[in-house]
Amino acid sequence: MLEIVLVSPQIAVNTGNIIRVCANVGARLNLIEPLGFTLDEPALRRGGLDYHELTSTTVWTTLAECRAGLGENCRWFATTSGATHRRFDQVDYRDGDVVVFGCEATGLPDDVLDGFEADHRLRIPMRPNNRSLNLSNAVSVVAYEAWRQHDYAGAGSGSFAEDRRPLSPTD
Repeated sequence: MLEIVLVSPQIAVNTGNIIRVCANVGARLNLIEPLGFTLDEPALRRGGLDYHELTSTTVWTTLAECRAGLGENCRWFATTSGATHRRFDQVDYRDGDVVVFGCEATGLPDDVLDGFEADHRLRIPMRPNNRSLNLSNAVSVVAYEAWRQHDYAGAGSGSFAEDRRPLSPTD
């Protein structure tokens, strides 16, 4: 449904949590190097590596390589804290849309943001004087909005106890 791209994520547990979110909403995850961790770190496993088999995760050397691999014909969106940019919930998300998030410390650099049209730069509203949301929370907000717009396609129809996966020792 949705392609999530993380540019140079630095915190393993954030990426682990994002793997779990992607698995739960049916999104695919794309990681742009350099990564601040290895994919086998214990923190990543705690966060969601046991969900790794439930979502597609691809590591790319550069954002340009990712763009070429996913296709320029997709609609590409960048997330930013810029107050003048389009709110994330004002997008009519389509299958195959790509949403790009920056690293935890710095977000997306200006040279990357410059590659996106103004109406393809998205922000998540926040109260004044706050810096930003945690990366995994920001991905969750956008991914669940896109999934909501598709009426939660593929969601389980039973109770939580009926639909949940058995827990693994790392959960």
